[in-house]
Amino acid sequence: MQPGYHMKKLVSYSVLILFLLTGCGGEPPPRVVELDGSTAMSGVMAVLREAFQERRPDIRLNCSGSGTGAGIEGVLSGQCGIGLASRELTGEETARGAVGHVIALDGIAVIVHPDNPVRELSTEALADVFTGRITRWTELGGEDRPIAAYGREAGSGTRSAFEAGLGAADRCVYTCEYCSTGDVVGNVANNPNGIGYASLSALDGSVQALRVAGTDCTLETVRQGGYPLRRPFLLVTCGDAPPGEAAGAFLQFAESAAAAPYLALAGAAAPEREGSDETAG
Repeated sequence: MQPGYHMKKLVSYSVLILFLLTGCGGEPPPRVVELDGSTAMSGVMAVLREAFQERRPDIRLNCSGSGTGAGIEGVLSGQCGIGLASRELTGEETARGAVGHVIALDGIAVIVHPDNPVRELSTEALADVFTGRITRWTELGGEDRPIAAYGREAGSGTRSAFEAGLGAADRCVYTCEYCSTGDVVGNVANNPNGIGYASLSALDGSVQALRVAGTDCTLETVRQGGYPLRRPFLLVTCGDAPPGEAAGAFLQFAESAAAAPYLALAGAAAPEREGSDETAG
C-alpha cells in the first residue's frame, strides 16, 4: 500500500460529503422559513415572497393557508416560523407570547352577484342580514328572492374582523361556511341570491363589491380609515422565541417602505410608518 493512501482516502470522503451538502459543489441550499395562516393574505404573501426572494435567494419562504387561528397556534407551538393573521390578536394570544407586526391594511369587501341590483347597504342592514333578521332581497331594495349569506368558518380572521366590524360577533348565521376566501368569492359569483365578504385584495371581476355606509371599498378609503370594515394583516412571531436570522430578514423587509409598492399590487394598503428604509431586506 502506498504511503499516504489512508490520508488520500479521507480527503476523498471529505470532498464527497461537502459535494453532497452544498448541492453538487455549488452554492449551499437556501434556508427555509415556514409561514402558515390566513388564506386572505395569500395574494399579499405571493408578491412579497417573490420580491423578497429576488433580494435574498439564499432564503426560501414556504407559505401555507390553514387559517388565522391555525397560523397563530403554529408559531406559538413552534410548528412554523411566522404566522399569518388577518385580524387583531386577542388578549389570550398576546398573553401566550404572540407578537403581531402590522404589514398591511385590508378592507373587507361585501360582495354580491353582478346581476344583483343592490349596490349599497348600511352596517346596520348588513348586521340584520348576517344575523338572520333580514332574509329576502326585497327588504333591501332588490328582487323578491331569498338571501343566501356566505361566510368563513369559525377561527377565520376574516370572519372575526367582519363580525366585529358589524357589532355582531358570534351572532351571525350563514347559509354556508367556507374554509377559504376564494370559496366565498366563487360561490357568490355563482349565485344571484348570494352575499358574502372577502378581502379587498382577493376580489376579481366575478363579483360586485357594495358600498358600505356610503363608502366604496378601495385602497384609499381603507388607508384613510373612511371605509368601516377594515382590518390589519399581521405577521405573527413568538416573544418567547424570537425569529431566526432568515425569518427576521423577511419580517424586516415586509415592514419596510420597500414593500409598499408590492402591497399595492396585491390590493392592500401599506400602513403609515415613522421613517422609512428603502433598502431593507
